[in-house]
Amino acid sequence: MSALTLAAAVAVGLTLGLFGGGGSILTVPLLVYLADVPAKSAIAMSLFVVGVTSMVSAVGHARAGRIRWKTGLVFGLAGMSGAYGGGLIGPHLPTAVLLTGFALMMLATAVAMIRGRRTPEHAPVHKDLPILHVIGEGVIVGLVTGLVGAGGGFLVVPALVLLGGMPMSTAVATSLVVIAMKSFAGLAGYLQTIPVDWSIALSVTAAAVVGGLAGGWLAGHIDADRLRKGFGWFVLVMGGFVLIQQVPPSLLPTTGGVAALVAGGLASLAGITYLLVRRRHSRSATASRTDQLNRT
Repeated sequence: MSALTLAAAVAVGLTLGLFGGGGSILTVPLLVYLADVPAKSAIAMSLFVVGVTSMVSAVGHARAGRIRWKTGLVFGLAGMSGAYGGGLIGPHLPTAVLLTGFALMMLATAVAMIRGRRTPEHAPVHKDLPILHVIGEGVIVGLVTGLVGAGGGFLVVPALVLLGGMPMSTAVATSLVVIAMKSFAGLAGYLQTIPVDWSIALSVTAAAVVGGLAGGWLAGHIDADRLRKGFGWFVLVMGGFVLIQQVPPSLLPTTGGVAALVAGGLASLAGITYLLVRRRHSRSATASRTDQLNRT
């Protein structure tokens, strides 16, 4: 086990502790490209690493009373059913399909992180928990997690804020419980057919747990908004790298293949730029209206 692999595993834990998600976004590339683990085994290992790290990171939040157990358990149980199903289906899909899906999830996550969450810190509290909506969201998020080992926290946190009426800090804490539950369910599905090298899995998990504890402590001492955006750009680059790796080699030397890659990259860049500019204009318009109201 190289020092670089362990350092990257610490970064996995840091992202979970800071943002309540994002760990699997780093774990799969870490295992595939640094530890030379086959892709399907890497997905299975990532579910174990993220599950254990989330469970340990949730302890501190539980002591602080930030976890909504009812909502988290309902969402988590629904997610477990979807994740187990995804874990059963995933091993039978081509590796290229799984990694392509994972790369697309990375890009979607990166855009969400760069844009930031539009939900307020103090969201309105629902009197009644929308059970059916929570179960539906949980199954879908769990299925994605089970298939590609990604898409946990950054799908769970907004859902908890919108459906459960939680403040952001509470949603981040509760998401760790949900992530742990569905990660273990997805792992159970994968273990039916995919072997895991537990010496690698346990070493990476230990390093990630250290990072998770550090991330939980750092969360209150750094500018999380800037860190989130910086991490988002990093994930964007990594997602593009993983996606390019899935392009058939026969297409790369051809003019058409290069043109397709360039066109895809430019389209992605244009889309992201549009989203960022749109958000900036929206903020400017809101600030302008606020100034006019204040003057009035």
